Amino acid sequence: MTNQYDMLSSEALAKIDREVAKYPADQKQSAVMAALVIAQDEKGWLSKETIAAVAGYLGMAPIAAYEVASFYNMYDLKPVGKYKLTVCTNLPCALSGGVHAADYVKEKLGIDFNETTADGRFTLKEGECMGACGDAPVMLVNNKRMCSFMLPEQIDKLLAECK
Repeated sequence: MTNQYDMLSSEALAKIDREVAKYPADQKQSAVMAALVIAQDEKGWLSKETIAAVAGYLGMAPIAAYEVASFYNMYDLKPVGKYKLTVCTNLPCALSGGVHAADYVKEKLGIDFNETTADGRFTLKEGECMGACGDAPVMLVNNKRMCSFMLPEQIDKLLAECK
């Protein structure tokens, strides 16, 4: 007989356990953000079933975990491309070329924000401040790699590297 946690690998559950260990035993739910990241890294995105499995593992209501996942833009509630590119268009970046960088990526990939290329390789997202205003325009790749000073030449290099 299988249980709801079987949708996550034993490796993912072990990583979640390491995050849970950072908090008092009666506050497992404090690890929800890290647990959702671990689940998303494994699955590629967070389905309602995956969110519910994480919530169950942490002993919390699924809606509470969903509220976290739907609040932060680092969590993907629908499938995304292999490379999720997030362009900061908050005011400091916008004034320093963020909007132009976003427009360039849109033109190069033939997609708009919240769209994925037909081959499933790239998804483009608009992001809020990434805390690197002096490095504008700034992009994140798959929520993990920050790229600074993203002018057309650097964008072309990044896109070529991801193909």
